[in-house]
Amino acid sequence: MRLKILTMTASAAVISLMMGLPVAAEGERETDSFKTEAVDSFAGAILAARTAEADRDADTAIDLYRKALDFEEDNTDIKQRLMVLYFNNGDFDEGVALAEGLKGDPVIESTARLALGINAIRQREYKNAQTLLDYAGMSDLERLLHGLLQSWAYFGDGQGEKAQDTIDTLEGPEWYGIFKGFHSAALQEALGNTDEARKLYTAVITDQNSAGMAPDTYIRAAMSLAGMEARDGSKQKALDAIATGSAFAPGYAPLKTLHDRISTDNSPRSEIRSPAEGASAVLYTIGSALNRSGAEDFVSLYLNFARVLDPKNASTLIMLGSLAENRGDPEKAIAIYESIPEDSIVHRESELQLGLNLADLGRLDESKQHLAKLIDDDPSDMRSYLAYGSVLSDAKDYRAMADNYDRAVQAIGVLPDRSHWNIFYQRGIAYERLKEWEKAEPNFERALELYPNQPQVMNYLGYSWIDMNINLDEGMDLIREAVRLRPNDGYIVDSLGWAYYRLGDYESAVQELERAVEIRPGDPTINDHLGDAYWRAGRRIEARYQWERSLTMEPELTEIPKIRSKLEKGLPDLAPKAPSASNSDGDSDEIDGSIKPADAPKKSLLDSTIRKTTTEYKVKPGQTLWKIADEVLGDGNRYREIILLNPSLEGGADTIHPGQIILLP
Repeated sequence: MRLKILTMTASAAVISLMMGLPVAAEGERETDSFKTEAVDSFAGAILAARTAEADRDADTAIDLYRKALDFEEDNTDIKQRLMVLYFNNGDFDEGVALAEGLKGDPVIESTARLALGINAIRQREYKNAQTLLDYAGMSDLERLLHGLLQSWAYFGDGQGEKAQDTIDTLEGPEWYGIFKGFHSAALQEALGNTDEARKLYTAVITDQNSAGMAPDTYIRAAMSLAGMEARDGSKQKALDAIATGSAFAPGYAPLKTLHDRISTDNSPRSEIRSPAEGASAVLYTIGSALNRSGAEDFVSLYLNFARVLDPKNASTLIMLGSLAENRGDPEKAIAIYESIPEDSIVHRESELQLGLNLADLGRLDESKQHLAKLIDDDPSDMRSYLAYGSVLSDAKDYRAMADNYDRAVQAIGVLPDRSHWNIFYQRGIAYERLKEWEKAEPNFERALELYPNQPQVMNYLGYSWIDMNINLDEGMDLIREAVRLRPNDGYIVDSLGWAYYRLGDYESAVQELERAVEIRPGDPTINDHLGDAYWRAGRRIEARYQWERSLTMEPELTEIPKIRSKLEKGLPDLAPKAPSASNSDGDSDEIDGSIKPADAPKKSLLDSTIRKTTTEYKVKPGQTLWKIADEVLGDGNRYREIILLNPSLEGGADTIHPGQIILLP
């Protein structure tokens, strides 16, 4: 499970250096080899290096920047870029060699001194680390980071009281609190002060207002407290700590694994016993708190530093694996997942991700065998069915996909709960693709019974009804509600626009599809849909432009001749026909907008899930979900109910803003 949170402001100089580098568009990385020895000029090396960076080819970029230094060995800008690339590529020693000469450069001083301080801790040179990590001109983030690292350096130097005093005297924004609390607790535990550590861990996990700022740190505090209580012989207190964590992050699998181990008297070892492990935890907790789209290079830097200090820490490794996946580097992700210790509580998660990455590399048979074995090893783990099912779906093996989810439903038994909605949803998709609607529809409806208002399910079921010319009003209601809940989901907005198109309301179709393209400008299908809507709305020049754009975006091979035909001939004249199951306008399956319901509409699913059980509420300035739950519902812990009613809030506290209308129970 990946937790997302608010962004904290980091050093502008470092961000501009790392995040100002060329970034590749989402998609597959370039894999063609490049002969760096063929480069014969400084300018050529720089241009080629930046291209390699844009392609996320760190090894080639590093070789080319080193080549550039052969031409201008004192070029500080190149040394800075090369140092950061080394660190983000896991080449710590090479980066440290450059850092020594850059620590006096104000542009990169923070990163250089941080790296040298980490290296000093790794070498057990704790006094040197204390000096390197103490300098003027730091931002709030740097002051927290360096102060916490200094604390662990003092711990390594045998100065426990000084270490705690260093944390206590850190002054900064409100979000400092959860980090100071966690590391104070971990420090006291490492010093052997169990009672004080217990108080501090408990204070962290009972402050749910701060939890949203750093979810991974909050969960780690709950797990650390549980482990400490279990080692101390207090099994029930350990299980209570896990229950608190589970209340904050329902369904988080590592908590369940830890629960099962402690229940069977298998107490975990403490993760933080040495200065290096403590310093690694600093980098992990702050790095994970910054983890968001657009900050990957910054997060990677901290996590790679954390890995240097604690190479086998599973939390760090699994997040680094996830970053590699997001960068389109499945080979690197697999290598990281394979390095996660087998006794880790996240080992199964790493094995699931490993199987998915094998499929991304085209090693489909290996992926299937790997994921099928995980199902056999633990038939009760629904994540295995979902992972295996996604691979079968990508391979368009819908019969095997349906069989997989049939087996999952059998494993669930007669009493499914809310967490099982996706099993029924995916089972419905499999049968819909097999054109067995009589089996598909009950699964979509069951998914909505388990998870009312789930936008993906409402979108899929609503569009399917419209595409089959049944339950038209109800289908539109479902799609509109899905869009209301996920207004920034380009695919769901596209469904609404395409539904209007299928019903012959081309002006509304254009309006929604234009919005979908704004959200997902690089999607070939959405651009193709907008072209079709433009054509029917009489905007033929714009239609051809959208179709041409779609062709540049690598659409499905089966769609390319249809789009080219539309560019050559336009769309055929309208003929009154019922809509077909196709989602393309390349064939003569047009309708005239006069279709009528083929059967009596069903009882509204929305009536039974939303309209009778919720009220609307306008967010006020300064409010958080916790504050709204506390002030309006009488219990701050009920903020989770608000998230369940408003799936668009699942991304974290940064999804709420003054004036926003949300549903309350």
